[in-house]
Amino acid sequence: MKIFINPDKFITDDSRECEQGCYFLASGAGAAYASAASAAGAECVDTARAMEILGVREIKIIGITGTNGKTTTAAALAHILNELGHKTALAGTRGVFIQGAQIAEKNLTTEPLLRTLLNLKTALDAGCEYYVMEVSSHAIAQGRVEGLSFALKVFTNLSQDHLDYHGDMANYAAVKSSFFADEAPKLINRDDEFIKFNPKNAATYSIKTGASYYPLAFGLAGGVDAVIKTPKAQIIIDSLLQGEFNLYNLLAAAASADMLLAPNQEALEAAITSFNGVAGRMQVVSQSPLVIVDFAHTPDGIEKALNALRHLRLVSVFGAGGDRDRSKRPLMAKAAQRHSQICVITSDNPRSENPNSIIDEIASGMSEEKEYYKVSDRREAIRLGLELTQRLGDGAALVLLGKGDEEYQEIAGVKHKFSDTSVASELIREMYENRNDVR
Repeated sequence: MKIFINPDKFITDDSRECEQGCYFLASGAGAAYASAASAAGAECVDTARAMEILGVREIKIIGITGTNGKTTTAAALAHILNELGHKTALAGTRGVFIQGAQIAEKNLTTEPLLRTLLNLKTALDAGCEYYVMEVSSHAIAQGRVEGLSFALKVFTNLSQDHLDYHGDMANYAAVKSSFFADEAPKLINRDDEFIKFNPKNAATYSIKTGASYYPLAFGLAGGVDAVIKTPKAQIIIDSLLQGEFNLYNLLAAAASADMLLAPNQEALEAAITSFNGVAGRMQVVSQSPLVIVDFAHTPDGIEKALNALRHLRLVSVFGAGGDRDRSKRPLMAKAAQRHSQICVITSDNPRSENPNSIIDEIASGMSEEKEYYKVSDRREAIRLGLELTQRLGDGAALVLLGKGDEEYQEIAGVKHKFSDTSVASELIREMYENRNDVR
């Protein structure tokens, strides 16, 4: 792609586009093509120089990485910064947003480096002071954040995922840890056992042990309520978001805002309270019947999502993505079955794999002592889930896991339109159209 600096001058990350007098981004993946770019007449530049050329060095970048929690933590932090009067852009799994308005569609969690530079320029031109971005392990390994200057780096947690790419947990942890090896300001979840980091300019957060930021007391009934000890004061978190994992997410976001701005305590508390969560992350689709959609797609993610709803009797509908880490499939089953009265195993994004083969691999982790079903058609699996939830009666909930706010299902290389929230809403209308208590 090209970014034009003026009508005659541009910067590109594709050596085939190079011509006399242009700039070529030689950081990250581009380093291997620097010789070809130079031969075509381009001036090769690193990320720092590219940021200078594009005039984006003044925007403050916050990078958030971890297996789970990136999207909610990033969205919460962007919301808090905006509420505190600091215009902020947000980039990640759901796309790119400026003060809630979407300016770029979903793509990779972390875009190629030159695309990120373009997004930074767009954000700066729109008056943004901050750019909050999710940083994936793939992006770290592939140099997609190489050379970016971060005002703050945040680590949420590490659990099994992406082992099809990284090989094992040791390599996965090493990639994540490499992001925190420099002296940039950083905020680290002290409760995680895997991460290693440079202690220079590091702060920590925890709900289990002493840290720079930790709760003196907290409750999780009906939402997140906590009194947080900070290095200089105390702040109160009062949120309708559900579950211990959201206490972690809100704690990380609040601590990040405190590190970046040292804001007025009451203003910070009000900003936290006004954050309503993220579509597809513990999203309530219907109150009666109670239907919740969540993106959880790892054993740890499923464990945390369902544990947050342990006061309910749960029917869980979930699958596993094709062409991805197969070893996590039976572990997902164990986590789901541990917290659910009934499980329905179905398709997620099977991609090039046979959906029934994926389902069978998940089912290998199931105990025959508890009720579960296998339904490859995801729409029919959701329909069955609704029927089973109705059977369980009061205090029951249907939890649709894995796809969150995705609006497609990838089958045999084709993306078919599919939304868990839309399908569930349609089926509820069909099944309960004669009832008056559907909300």
